[in-house]
Amino acid sequence: MKDFAQARAEAVRLFKAGVAAADPTESVVRSLRDAPLPPGGRLSLIAVGKAAPAMAKAALSVVEADETLVVTIDGLDAAIPGAEVMAASHPVPDERGERAAREALRRASALGPRDHLLALVSGGASALLPAPLEGLTLADKIAVNRLLLSSGADIRETNLVRQSLSRLKGGGLARAAHPARVVSLVLSDVVGDDLSVVASGPTAPPLGTPAEAAALLRRLHLWDRLPDAVRTHLLRSDRPASAPPVADNRLIGSNTLSLMAMAEASGAARIVAEPLIGDVADAADTVLRHMPEPGGVVLLGGETTVHVVGGGLGGRNQELALRVAALAKERGLAGDWVFLSAGTDGRDGPTDAAGGLVDPGTIARLRAAGVDPSDALARNDSYHALQASRDLIRMAPTGTNVADLQVLIRL
Repeated sequence: MKDFAQARAEAVRLFKAGVAAADPTESVVRSLRDAPLPPGGRLSLIAVGKAAPAMAKAALSVVEADETLVVTIDGLDAAIPGAEVMAASHPVPDERGERAAREALRRASALGPRDHLLALVSGGASALLPAPLEGLTLADKIAVNRLLLSSGADIRETNLVRQSLSRLKGGGLARAAHPARVVSLVLSDVVGDDLSVVASGPTAPPLGTPAEAAALLRRLHLWDRLPDAVRTHLLRSDRPASAPPVADNRLIGSNTLSLMAMAEASGAARIVAEPLIGDVADAADTVLRHMPEPGGVVLLGGETTVHVVGGGLGGRNQELALRVAALAKERGLAGDWVFLSAGTDGRDGPTDAAGGLVDPGTIARLRAAGVDPSDALARNDSYHALQASRDLIRMAPTGTNVADLQVLIRL
């Protein structure tokens, strides 16, 4: 590639190829045509997550549902003929999500032994369907969720706690539908594609027990900051074990499949087999260790975490991009390169950006704009820093979600 403009454009092109590979429409249609639903009874369709509208439309082009409920984020809640569409808050749950969760459980519980539940599950569903167990309130769950989001807990740890406080997660939706037959099409936004982790597994077995969740919260030094009702609930030992959910869970899209599509679109890219996970500071070092030779392209995927200590604005992809730029400058990395990190849903944290796209000139542009990169990182203010360096990636919500994708190009 001749210059940064071409390299930056190529990074964006490859990222969009990965997003396109996670298109829920084709995946849903293919799954339902390759393995049709068994005949008989009523069909209730419940779609939840950032890809819920697209998944529901695709399913309704193949099957005829007696009722359809779609729960998604604000901005994607357009009308769908024959469906009730509800919007709720993400990543922090709200009262709208609690109403949607009650409606989902009501519909599932009304099904009989000859009926079917078709669940369409994508990333974001965990926050969109809060269903507190008896004795807990939505405020309790919101408080716990906020603590987890800023603790550096990974998605598996976060969902272990969420499942321990919910009527719907950890197989709760499938148990509510019993004895109806449950088919769940899952678009995975988590590394490793563990269906108990995606959306906190509404139709999959739980990740662990309340006692294990309590032990985790102690390790994260969050136990004393929990609402009293949550601590009381997790310490109860007289609750009977939940019956395992019975469902036909089908994985129809994932981060790995998107990386393979990006490699095909590049023709010369190398995929890093190990997922990019863990704290963004460690992840930035990992990225630079995979810097290719001149003319090379490296692709990574996963989901990092940020331990929030400041009051700034940003997301894990923006902070990762800024940390890569700062670390490369600190180490005096020779040569020209570009690095992109973005969320496949088109949103990164509580911002209007999908991520960041940086190069060796990023730090100089920041300083010229009066921004100290070290201070921005200390305050977790990657959004305003990358805005000042003109390195934010903005795009419309994509309607899908298979975690994060990264592109590293050496000129």
